[in-house]
Amino acid sequence: MAQVSGDFELTMDELRAVARYVAESAQEVLPAYEGANPGDLRPRSAIEAAWEFINGGRRTRLQRVTSMEAHRAAKEAATEAARLAAQAAGDAASAAYLHPISKAHQVGHILRAAANAARIAEIEAGEDPGAGDRAIEEARERATPVLTDVLRRYPLAPSGKSRAAQLMTTLDASLRSPRTG
Repeated sequence: MAQVSGDFELTMDELRAVARYVAESAQEVLPAYEGANPGDLRPRSAIEAAWEFINGGRRTRLQRVTSMEAHRAAKEAATEAARLAAQAAGDAASAAYLHPISKAHQVGHILRAAANAARIAEIEAGEDPGAGDRAIEEARERATPVLTDVLRRYPLAPSGKSRAAQLMTTLDASLRSPRTG
């Protein structure tokens, strides 16, 4: 099994598990981008590139290029929801290249798409924080043991002032805590 080394090792299977988690979140909110930007396929292309890797393809330039294009689309988005959705799509493609280095910002590459999806849920529910909390709980439930094992190799998520950053911190803490019940 091919491995990526740094401060620790990540296998290709682990990278695929992380990419799957990110892509599932991004795919869920893609309509928030496409509804505001019909005809702009950059975020969709990034998600498709992620699925190519997840389904056994090699990591290639395709994931890098489509990730950058989706992040450019995020910068150009007219609404917060569209920006967050495009950013999540870019994160899905770039998850194939998660770095095994003990830096908190790497956690964003694992959890930001799910946090963005939770923030979009709040926006779509008229700024209802309960919608975000429910989305975070769903993201926690969707996390596999492989994903949480990889996450625990990294420092805690960086704190931030934005609501999406706060949601990411909440998700990070919930995934690191022992599950009960």
